[in-house]
Amino acid sequence: MPVSGLTKRISALGRARELGILVALAIVVVAATIKNPAFLFSNDGWRDLLLTPSILMLVAVGQAIVIITRNVDLSVGSVIGLTAYLTGRLFIDMPWLPIPVVVLLAVLLGAVLGLINGALVAFARVPAMVITLGTLYAYRGINVLWAGSTRVNASDMPREFLAVGTGSILWIPILTIVALVVLAAAAWYMRNTRGGREYYAIGSDPAAAELYGLRVTRRVLTAFVLSGALAGLAGVFYAARYGSVSSQAGAGWELDAVGAAVIGGVAITGGVGSVWGAAIGAVLLMTINRALPILGIPDFWQRAVVGALIIGAIVLDRVLAVRQRRRLIEARDDES
Repeated sequence: MPVSGLTKRISALGRARELGILVALAIVVVAATIKNPAFLFSNDGWRDLLLTPSILMLVAVGQAIVIITRNVDLSVGSVIGLTAYLTGRLFIDMPWLPIPVVVLLAVLLGAVLGLINGALVAFARVPAMVITLGTLYAYRGINVLWAGSTRVNASDMPREFLAVGTGSILWIPILTIVALVVLAAAAWYMRNTRGGREYYAIGSDPAAAELYGLRVTRRVLTAFVLSGALAGLAGVFYAARYGSVSSQAGAGWELDAVGAAVIGGVAITGGVGSVWGAAIGAVLLMTINRALPILGIPDFWQRAVVGALIIGAIVLDRVLAVRQRRRLIEARDDES
């Protein structure tokens, strides 16, 4: 089999994986709706189905880009917390700032925090898991030191800003529309630009990418900056959506983001997957969290189901990787 044909089959496997996640999502929605029709067939049910995953979708897209480069960003939950609290404090301390400026400052803070992660990974040559585990605690510590026992409440923020977290356009939540626009832009970039293709090349084989002359350091830096910026935007939306921000805002979201990406077909070993898959994984993850209590499944089993999905996705990735390697070897043998 020619290598180009193998590449097409690998791409087809990726599309089949995303289709499988969509089927699983449909099964969860149908089961929950049969048990309680209001889960879907009500204004609040339809709205929550679209709105609840929106923030996680943003974080999962950034996480997917990092994982594709064979790294991981465990600090995104802390970045969400810091940027959400920054958003609230800006409205309190500088009420004259326009809302777009507040959003921009929060996104810039997220990008700077991501740049710190990327610089430590790219230049210090320390594994990303170690670096971002450290910055997870460091950024959270800064947040706790800054916020203390205080919290930002909905009454401290403008109504126009809070309306972003609850408003809709043609029955589609504003946060969902923004998340879809970001998703489409990221997917186009990863698929159609040289930079996007280089992320995949780096994740597939970092050493070969270096020898080939790819700008590995630059790409790793930009991947972490994008992840931090999207986590910063998620922090803004967190404040708008929930209206209350404490020092523990965003805690645990880093694991949800990694889980969404992995469930969505982004291989933890890098070089495989898509931001579309990560976004669908985020929707599936959050929908499961909403649906299982309706189905009467205890909290322990809810967590077990999510854990089983993550483990199953990793095992599937490993099996597919082994098969692809064998096919590639066979294709080379046939050519020779």
